Amino acid sequence: MNRKTLLGLLITLTFVGAIHASETALVRNGTGEEILLQGFHWNASRNGSEKWYAVLTRMAGQIGQDGFTAIWMPPPWRDTSSWQSSTASGGGEGYFWRDFEKNGQYGSDDQLKQAAGELDSAGVKVVYDVVPNHMDDSAAVHSMFPRRSNEWRHDCGECDEGDPFMDGSADLNTANAEVFDRFKNEFINLRDHYGAKGLRFDFVRGYAPETVDRWMTGFGNQQLCVGEMWKGPGEYPEGDWHRQASWQDALKDWSDRSHCMVFDFALKERMQNGSIAQWRDGLNGNPDPQWRKVAVTFVDNHDTGYSPGLNQGQHHWPLVESRRNQAYAYILSSPGTPSVYWPDMYDWQRGDLIRQLISLRKGAGIKADSPIRFHTQFSGLVATSTGARKSLVIALDSDLTKLPPELAQPVLTWDDGKIRIWSVSAEPAPVSVRFTCNNASTQPGQSVYAVGSSLELGAWDPAHAIRLGNSLQGNRWTGTVDVPAQHVVEWKCIVRDNDSSAVVRWQPDPNVNFTSSAGGETSGSF
Repeated sequence: MNRKTLLGLLITLTFVGAIHASETALVRNGTGEEILLQGFHWNASRNGSEKWYAVLTRMAGQIGQDGFTAIWMPPPWRDTSSWQSSTASGGGEGYFWRDFEKNGQYGSDDQLKQAAGELDSAGVKVVYDVVPNHMDDSAAVHSMFPRRSNEWRHDCGECDEGDPFMDGSADLNTANAEVFDRFKNEFINLRDHYGAKGLRFDFVRGYAPETVDRWMTGFGNQQLCVGEMWKGPGEYPEGDWHRQASWQDALKDWSDRSHCMVFDFALKERMQNGSIAQWRDGLNGNPDPQWRKVAVTFVDNHDTGYSPGLNQGQHHWPLVESRRNQAYAYILSSPGTPSVYWPDMYDWQRGDLIRQLISLRKGAGIKADSPIRFHTQFSGLVATSTGARKSLVIALDSDLTKLPPELAQPVLTWDDGKIRIWSVSAEPAPVSVRFTCNNASTQPGQSVYAVGSSLELGAWDPAHAIRLGNSLQGNRWTGTVDVPAQHVVEWKCIVRDNDSSAVVRWQPDPNVNFTSSAGGETSGSF
């Protein structure tokens, strides 16, 4: 082997190894079975007579009983800021913090420790919201991060690692070694003295994902972390590959580089702007389990949604009320790590639905990377998620009416049937089966379809049959359908109008019977 050939082989092996390493890379997602509660809202720091940490202490047992395994806590650092616009006001929430002091608007240092202890005793992991990108830049805090020492974005020619927050004047330069170490030591302090089992990183578009990875290496690789990467493709500059990519691509890129989970803004964008059928285009619906396992799915949070109290919070991107129940049904019965917003759970009478959904999820053993299959021949959204113990079949706003035997009785029906969920035996991984219809003649405007007993074949409903393609070999039509392995299926060929208005002709009896297997083939004939 000459030197050039050897060099080429080494490059190839390195590339393949890098791909394999990427596919199996660490993702800090806890157990992979976490169910996260956002344990505050925008106005929680103004809760009135009872400080918010006291609320969390009082509610800790209930939170654990309701099935949550982790709680996203508000920023723990002191915030004495105050601001007001024509439509909103704020201050004290922790996002314009001044120092690492724990006596703040949510309660005292001792109250925070008590809340963290009670939550831990209830089996709920404490995940702190941390804000390393920006802070209150008033003169009172300059002793913590001195000006003119390259610790602030504007003091070093905008040397910061990411996007500026607002005008950038309050941005910290996280690439600076002193700034990095101060945060690393504080994160470890939260772990060692305030019960932190994970971190939620705010505004991660403002600093490098590799910096988050380094912080988490010090904090603990067996913990969990999630980044708020709220940045649509159109917000990237010209020439940046992200600008032409999908929401999913940008989110996965950040996760790959930080080795943390990421909020599924790809799903949120489809919830806001797409049809319910397009919810399958979220990161949690990706065919690759490595993409699903990094998704933290959510309906709303303190920034996007309404909050109880003053001005109803920020509500920058709230989901319409008519879709909220369906959205929770979807994220709690599908892959990813679901995050439930506190007001939806404990303020707005949605708790009973969410409790039932959590129970179904846990009973099925749905995990962050669990398989999901979408049955797109039906209207609305119909999907099967398969956990360690059961499969959940969910139908949202769907015309799924004829049901296979295993879906005889839903375990949950809500909103007059707009939400239906069935719990069935855990289905095996799907296999591709080739269906063939012979001697099938058609008229203009007609096609040949396979219809049968399984959900994949429309459950004997001709309107939801699977259309086959003409093989150009006379009247022979074929198509490939994914069916659970070792599944006994009965089916027939039909010829019908392409607009599903009427069935023209059924294959004569008897039904075709087969058991699905990898590479299997089955055929019917007129």
